[in-house]
Amino acid sequence: MDEDRLERLVARHKDSVYRQMVRVCGNRTDAEDALADALVSAVKSAGDLRDQEAFRKWLTLIASRACARTRIRDRFHAALSLSEMESIGFEAGSDAADPHSEAVRKDLKACVAAAIGQLPTTYRDVYVRREIDEERAESVAADLGLTIPALKSRLHRARQIVRQSIDTDISCQAISD
Repeated sequence: MDEDRLERLVARHKDSVYRQMVRVCGNRTDAEDALADALVSAVKSAGDLRDQEAFRKWLTLIASRACARTRIRDRFHAALSLSEMESIGFEAGSDAADPHSEAVRKDLKACVAAAIGQLPTTYRDVYVRREIDEERAESVAADLGLTIPALKSRLHRARQIVRQSIDTDISCQAISD
């Protein structure tokens, strides 16, 4: 796809995709980040787009995935930072923290840890390094002796398994909603 055509498509669709991302992400900051990530990906992969009429749908899908990654990352960081504090012996005082929030965090951490623990090792390694440690795909693929498409396939499957595990665990359903 030529650069002028891509520029016109972006100009034509970016505002509507942004509005959708505000609804999907839940706030303007994450929506802006998701749209920016989607635009960068779209520019890099513009040659892969077969049907230019599907550009808006394609861009929306990329941005939605970016929102989902942001939400997952935020949940993991909250759970992991709490566990890091606990591992060095820090205990939050009962008057310093909201007991309900602490209980939700603890439950979320347990649900996520259980879901990750159920992953087969081949998926767990990819999932933890890409989603939690935020390592670059190229680095993870090289370390594990995988191609990028194989890595993406394993990550996709790992996300499905984690999502399914959380969705089917009755104790996790209330937290994930």
